[in-house]
Amino acid sequence: MSVRAPAPGLATRRARMTSGLVATVVFLTAIAPLATDLYVPAFPQVADDLSATATQVQLTLTTFFVGMALGQLIGGPVSDQRGRRLPLIGALLLMSVASVVCALTPSIGVMMAARFVQGFSGGWAMVIGRAVIVDLATGVRLVRVLNVIAAVGGVAPVVGPLIGAVILQLSHWRVSFWAVAVLGVVMTLAVLAAVPESLPPEKRHSGGLRAFAMAGREVLGQRRYVGYLLVTGASMGALFAYVATSAFVLQSMNGLSPTAYSVDFAANAAGMTVAALVAARLAGRVATRKVVLVGLVALAAAGVAMLIGAVWFGTPLLVAIICFLVIMVAQGLVVPNGGALASGEVPEHPGTGSAVLGCVQWGAAGLIAPIAGLGGEHTAVPMALLVVAGAALSLLGLLVIARPATRTLAKETQQ
Repeated sequence: MSVRAPAPGLATRRARMTSGLVATVVFLTAIAPLATDLYVPAFPQVADDLSATATQVQLTLTTFFVGMALGQLIGGPVSDQRGRRLPLIGALLLMSVASVVCALTPSIGVMMAARFVQGFSGGWAMVIGRAVIVDLATGVRLVRVLNVIAAVGGVAPVVGPLIGAVILQLSHWRVSFWAVAVLGVVMTLAVLAAVPESLPPEKRHSGGLRAFAMAGREVLGQRRYVGYLLVTGASMGALFAYVATSAFVLQSMNGLSPTAYSVDFAANAAGMTVAALVAARLAGRVATRKVVLVGLVALAAAGVAMLIGAVWFGTPLLVAIICFLVIMVAQGLVVPNGGALASGEVPEHPGTGSAVLGCVQWGAAGLIAPIAGLGGEHTAVPMALLVVAGAALSLLGLLVIARPATRTLAKETQQ
């Protein structure tokens, strides 16, 4: 891999971390929750309108997440080579077009295809937004900014299902996709106004796919990066086991209305937001690994409690509500911090590191979503098993694969 050398005598002006830039990246992180949470409360209605099964509707999540994974895998390296700004704008415009197709879909098959494109372009945009932050921040500041982004970005999963429920009450689930299309255009305008080019030409990598393959081998050769990759990927799998099945668990099994379900979903997302804000406050004061460990222990406990409730007690409403809340709070502690620790292990390849991280996270989400629904609409056992497995794999990644070397223990306490 080669890196372009700066022209002799040319002074490079670096982009600065501004509140407008951070706010825009927060907006970009809303792509996934808005594109899913707005219509998650409508899953039963989508199934009826498109003559689809519950598993087929959940597969629209899978195609979206697979697209997200591939979009991040490709978008990160392309932005390392071509810069951040123009690829970001193009991705947002494509996402808006795909959202229009989702709104007009005549069948579940067309929706799956459009959701893939929507996810691909959305993932492309999200990984570039993250790479912009990694371009401009390191160390404790990076951890703090990523936690703030996760916390403020948590407004989207709070607002998303509530808006989705209102849409269902006043109109039709298709309107939610029109809303995402409009938001894509607004995001594009925000990028044009607030996001400068953060990767100057002299710092871009040349070499195309071959260079990406070399960079990918380098980042995957970092043991601790791989450990944190497992932490975030397995945790995301646990999270989307919840996302894919919670509507059926609370509505089909326990009789909640779409509005009541949306309120509960929003409350859980608010818990995740509060947890991420607390983690941001703790950055530089408490070791980031310790914060992640607390989140993983909570995730494991919620999964075990959910499994017991599902196997022996038919998933009582109170058990489901409490466990879902703990799962979401745990994600607020684990995912942004695990991602920050992973990025800190590969500072020389921010785009590629973010791309691989995003690919694993959203690939896990896409894989888990249909598996969680294999039991049908009236059991939570597969979902509970997946949460327990995700917590166990994450703990393996944190405590074994990403364990700090003895000589770095003192430094680790500051991360």
